[in-house]
Amino acid sequence: MKDESFDKIIVDVGVGKVIEEWLSLHYKIISIRKINHEMPDLDILKLANKENALIITMDKDFGELIFKQFSFHHGILLLRLEDAVAAEKLSVIQNIFQNSYSQIRNNFSVYQNGKLRIRNN
Repeated sequence: MKDESFDKIIVDVGVGKVIEEWLSLHYKIISIRKINHEMPDLDILKLANKENALIITMDKDFGELIFKQFSFHHGILLLRLEDAVAAEKLSVIQNIFQNSYSQIRNNFSVYQNGKLRIRNN
């Protein structure tokens, strides 16, 4: 399952500890929750670019950074799972990483209502 093209994955606050734990078994992760749970989105994006990392987030503000401010990124996966429990989030992440992992690299992707949309940059 592991693809070395991702040096690291940044897990934003709100994605959840269960996701962090599962990802850490397979990938190098950076947990924003552990670094600074109040880190501004722009700083998260700068860190991701420095580390060549994909960002997994539930924060819609990343869309504005990418599409209105034209910020560079190495891939963002926006999970629209506001009411999901940890097990549901984990199932979604496992499915995405098993079936669409290479497609989300360097693209802005949104998972919502059972569908993954990938916007090529």
